[in-house]
Amino acid sequence: MKNISKTVKKSALLCLIGTFFLLSIDSFAQRHGGGVRRGGGGATQARPARPATQSRPNVNRPTTTRPAATTRPGSNNSGTKVTRPANSSNSKINNRSNTTNRNNTVNRNNTGNRNTNISGNTVNRNNINVDRSRDITINNNRNTVVRRNTVVYARPPYVYGGYRYYGYHPYYYHPYRPFYWGPVWHPWGFFVATLAVTAIVVSVESTQYHYDQGVWYAPSSGGYTVVPAPVGGTVNNIPSGAQTVNTGTVNNYYYGGTYYEKDGSNYKVVAPTAGTIVESLPEGGEEVTIGDVKYIKFGETYYQPVQIDGKNKYEVVLVEEDK
Repeated sequence: MKNISKTVKKSALLCLIGTFFLLSIDSFAQRHGGGVRRGGGGATQARPARPATQSRPNVNRPTTTRPAATTRPGSNNSGTKVTRPANSSNSKINNRSNTTNRNNTVNRNNTGNRNTNISGNTVNRNNINVDRSRDITINNNRNTVVRRNTVVYARPPYVYGGYRYYGYHPYYYHPYRPFYWGPVWHPWGFFVATLAVTAIVVSVESTQYHYDQGVWYAPSSGGYTVVPAPVGGTVNNIPSGAQTVNTGTVNNYYYGGTYYEKDGSNYKVVAPTAGTIVESLPEGGEEVTIGDVKYIKFGETYYQPVQIDGKNKYEVVLVEEDK
């Protein structure tokens, strides 16, 4: 009996020690987050639930407003408004099409009145204006009466509107393109406030003119206006660029729409002779349509476009009433 009692006590003690040992191991496993699979193939012990995550205290941060998206102008440059942030010193900027008007014409007159209009032709001049209201008619027909040629016309005239238009050469249309004789030459109607020191005074039938390098001036309000060269006006010399043209009987010298004849040691202004051929006409002419023909009217003189030796030229036309 004593042996049995000792055996029971030992068994109970071993059970207590084993239980304590298993509890210790289980507690240790729980602390390290792992379950302990017990011997004998038992079920896995469920993990204990973790404590709820501690919520952080609310922090009131300042609200930051981002600037609105910038809208760029459309592909057609329609000029959509560009919006900047509201707290910017310049909250709105007008579209670029409003700040820069590309349709506005640059006024170049600020650089010295370089724009000059004569019969629709724009001419660049320095500090000089052409004002047709200043045109002075001083015996204008003195320059425009065509002298009859002694050579008989072999071609019948062109008849229209009660007039006959005579020409030695066949009509050959080409557009009127004014010729530019250089910076010292100016067309009729050109106004200048002062004349160059090289200008001379020429009197024709009690009328006083001023002549300078192929250009004739008459006194005008506040200055001088370019006028047709008066027939009979005589000068000592003409520009070196004058062309020699044949009238059929005598040579003329042609410069800037004016005809000169040698008169001793001088040059005298003469009216154009019918049939005279010139290579170019100055600014101030006008292309006019008469029936089926287009002539260039310079003053009161009519020029017929022709072609000679493959070159475009102009012939002085004789105009007479069809009686």
